[in-house]
Amino acid sequence: MTTKDQIGETAQSAGNGPALGALPRAELDRLLAGAAPFDAQMCALARRIWAHPELGYQEHRTAADMAEVLTAQGFDVTRGVAGLPTAFVASWRQGDGPDVPAVGLLAEMDALPGFSQSAAPYPDPLPGQDVGHACGHHLFGAAAIGAAVGLARWLEATGTPGEVRVYGTPAEEGGAGKVYMARAGLFDDLAIALHWHPDDVNRVWQSRSLASIGGRILFHGRTAHAAQAPEAGRSALHGVEAFHHMASLMRETVPQGTHIHYIVARGGVAPNVIPDLAESRIGVRHPDPAVAQEVFERLEQAARGAAMGTGTRAEIRRLGAVHSILPNDVVGRVMLANMAALPPIRWDDADHAFAARIQASMDRPPALDQAFELGPYVFGSQGAFSSDVGDVSWLVPCGALGTATWVPGTRPHTWQAVAAGAHPIADKGMQLAARALMATGAAFLHAPELIAQARAELEAARGPDYRYRPMVADGPPPFDLTTPA
Repeated sequence: MTTKDQIGETAQSAGNGPALGALPRAELDRLLAGAAPFDAQMCALARRIWAHPELGYQEHRTAADMAEVLTAQGFDVTRGVAGLPTAFVASWRQGDGPDVPAVGLLAEMDALPGFSQSAAPYPDPLPGQDVGHACGHHLFGAAAIGAAVGLARWLEATGTPGEVRVYGTPAEEGGAGKVYMARAGLFDDLAIALHWHPDDVNRVWQSRSLASIGGRILFHGRTAHAAQAPEAGRSALHGVEAFHHMASLMRETVPQGTHIHYIVARGGVAPNVIPDLAESRIGVRHPDPAVAQEVFERLEQAARGAAMGTGTRAEIRRLGAVHSILPNDVVGRVMLANMAALPPIRWDDADHAFAARIQASMDRPPALDQAFELGPYVFGSQGAFSSDVGDVSWLVPCGALGTATWVPGTRPHTWQAVAAGAHPIADKGMQLAARALMATGAAFLHAPELIAQARAELEAARGPDYRYRPMVADGPPPFDLTTPA
């Protein structure tokens, strides 16, 4: 996921030239008119997903709902792709032959643990619920579907050759769902891939991200009474503690720009019982995937050493690993031109009143104007975020935008983001995102030479000898990502 705060202070208006590739006004008007009837269904879909949030690889209700909506709109839907029960690919095609270009729209759907919150503009956890859409993926997926429906209607009305695909991508929050889909070759024949993210500003961004590797390390010991027979025990928690100390010391001797994060996910059940099982969750980030890989391998060695020193055994599992995003300036500038041609977001008095209540919970909130204006184009800056979109971006020219679905000043992964996600403010931002995505897709299909330009940029950036190699471990995905081992 990405927001302006995670892009960082170094992000500036940049790029290799002016915006290009705006869809002709007559075609844009026809596109928007054809998409408008689906707006109510798109908003209703987002609200249903918000009301029933599901964690990564557990999005069974959400994925079924999204697939059913697409099927009703005439898309061919294949579920359970890449061995992921909640992943799907939906397609709508105009024209025959192998050369029909395909535009892919990425649709995230997973929620986050620990974010129970109603739609109230103040902290208000929902009884019996400990999950919430604090990153706005309910909007992410619904807008991708809205954009796909609008683009399909435009293809049908104009007779333009083209295919539009929606990729239902589970478990973005640490599970690397798109990486397993990339490993299965599902993006290999795409012409362009487009995505967006809920935000508190409107912008087109083509920033570099951080490669990231996450892992679960289980320490197995031997239980005993902590007072009567401590010599009989071997504390799994000691293994975790020793490992975390070693990981902390490592920070002095890793390349600049490396981030090491960890938590104790399980440490025992009672202080008078020496625990036989303890768990560390650890993550490494760096702009260079090779560096992230090398540092994580050092951490694996440290875990084995910690186990040896504490008389325990370390079981190491990778939970997710993603490449850094490879930005594409051609896709970014086409996206910018088409987003700039769209009507801006407008709020009514109730929206402003809700925003004022939300901003009352913030320190020095920004002006509300950034919810209505198009911010500067961002290209090539280094962001402090990670996303499994990174792997997709090394396979196909990829572009991203953000729209103000949150009150300005809102940070992702907060109760304020959850609350706004079920408010008309979110609907209006989502509608802008859907229109910008569909207009960008239509621009590439209307002028296929832009696809060739974007592909040439990708191939030059990757280099002639590039071969994609996913960093996830061999074998199945971590379906137990959000549950204790």
